[in-house]
This record gives sequence, structure tokens and C-alpha cells, in this order.
Amino acid sequence: MARSMWRGAIQFGLVTIPVRLYLATESKGISFNMLHATDLSRIQMKTYCPVEDDVISRGDTVKGFEYAPGQYVVVTDEDLASVPLKTVRAIEIELFTAANPDNAAVRFVKGAYYLEPDPIGRKAFYLLREVLAEKHLTAICKVVIKDREVLGAIDPFSTTMLLTTLHWPDEIRSVAELDLPDQLPEAKPAEKAMAEQLIGAMTAEFDPAAYHDDYREALLKLIEDKVAGQETVEPVAPLPATNIVDLMAALEASVKAAVEARGQIPPTSVTAARSAKDVAAVEAKGKADAEANAEASPPARRRKSA
Repeated sequence: MARSMWRGAIQFGLVTIPVRLYLATESKGISFNMLHATDLSRIQMKTYCPVEDDVISRGDTVKGFEYAPGQYVVVTDEDLASVPLKTVRAIEIELFTAANPDNAAVRFVKGAYYLEPDPIGRKAFYLLREVLAEKHLTAICKVVIKDREVLGAIDPFSTTMLLTTLHWPDEIRSVAELDLPDQLPEAKPAEKAMAEQLIGAMTAEFDPAAYHDDYREALLKLIEDKVAGQETVEPVAPLPATNIVDLMAALEASVKAAVEARGQIPPTSVTAARSAKDVAAVEAKGKADAEANAEASPPARRRKSA
């Protein structure tokens, strides 16, 4: 049975819906222990007090905020619980907005949590879920999780609702920090057409079950081989970067590979299309010249019969 990590209520207007939060995701990465290189003994990270020159236990520590250089104020759990904000124990819905807003800020997601209504609040919970789903809306909210108030979005998900926490606007860095061109480069019509073909050939319905962590599986295989005393395989060489001059060739090869992987008939390449067009043009010109010559030539004289 999963354990809830927060308990409170969804609030909007005068409606209160008691709910619990559960982590919707878990990390499946491979973790490593730090070892001493000489004897492979596991390193221990100890809490050290430089004033007493002694190792102390975690139970002897408190939270402190540095309000001036070298000066701290202690903040207890009771202090944190007494912060005068409704969002400490409530998911306060601020507004409802379109489920796919143009605002790019909602793309910066921090975490995801399942919402579970208490039995007394199920009717209101599923009423809210139904309206959000039918109207294609997202509920923007604020809530305090782990001693921090976070911005969030509530959406229908499966048979419940999902709370995704977002970054505050001032936490999102400006794209001005990037080395971006002042004027966007223009693609040739042929390049754009080929890119559209490639994207079209790779477009399909997204099925999350079809994807898995290849890196984690390869890393586990490497670890298993080392445990068994086997030699590890050579790493895969990185692919060279696409040369701008060869962009059309790379696009054509990519389209061909994508459609062949799906058992489709590869489209005519730009090079082949140009060649066919040139051949057709030559043939048309030859035919036109022949017709012109035929019209310009005088009619043949008939020989008089004896």
C-alpha cells in the first residue's frame, strides 16, 4: 500500500475537497556507493562539527538560516508548521485555464503527484474532474510541499487527477543567456519539403509502454559482465554531426530509412525528381524541336506520272 506524503484539501470558492498526495513517479536509475580506491571499503559520510572538532549525530542538528555572514537563526518544525498561509494544508486553486495554453512556463515541470480524495469528498472531487475533462481545462493552484510553496496544475488523469508542480516564473532562466542568432536561417523550399516528409514518416500515436531505459539496461549488463569476470564491450562511437552542405542528403537518407522501417514505399528523392524533371524537359524540348522542324520544312513535290 502506497503511503501518502501530504494530506490537506483542494479549495476553490467555498468548496473544500479533502485529499491526499502520493508521488506519481519513482526513480529507476542505478546508484553507486563511494569506495576507497586502495581497499574498496565503503566510504562513510559523517556529520562533522568544526568548532568542537568532533563527529556528531544527525539528531544533534537543527535547521538554520544565515541572515548575515556567520550569523544564523534556528527554524524549528513547529515554526514551519505555524507559517500563516492557507496553502500549508490546502491546494488553493487560483484560476482555470485552457488545458493546452500557449504560456511556455507550464512546460517547466518539477514533479508529479496523484490526488486521492477522502471518501467524504469523492463526489465533489469527481465533479471537478468531470468538468475539467469536458471543458478541456487545467486548474492552476498553489500549495506548500516540503517546506516550500509551489505553483501547480491539476488535470484529469486516468481514474483520478494529477497535480504537477511547476517552476515559479523567476526560477526560469531567460533565453537571452543563450548564443542564438539575431536572424533565423532560412531553409530552401526543397529542404523544407524533405523535412516535412521525414516528420510525416515518423509521426505516430505515442505509446509510453513501447519505451524503456536503454541506458539503464546496458549499464546493468555491463555490471553483470564485470561481476562475472567477462570483458566489457567497446563503447558505441558517437555519430558525426550533420554537415550543413550534406543536409539534403541526410534528410533524404533519413526519410528513406523511416519509411522502409514501416514497410512503406520510399518517396522520390529530390535528386531523383530533379533528374526525372531534367529528362522530361529534354524529351519535351526534343519533341518540340522536331515538330517545329516539320512545320518549317517545305512539302515534298509529287512526281508527275507518265
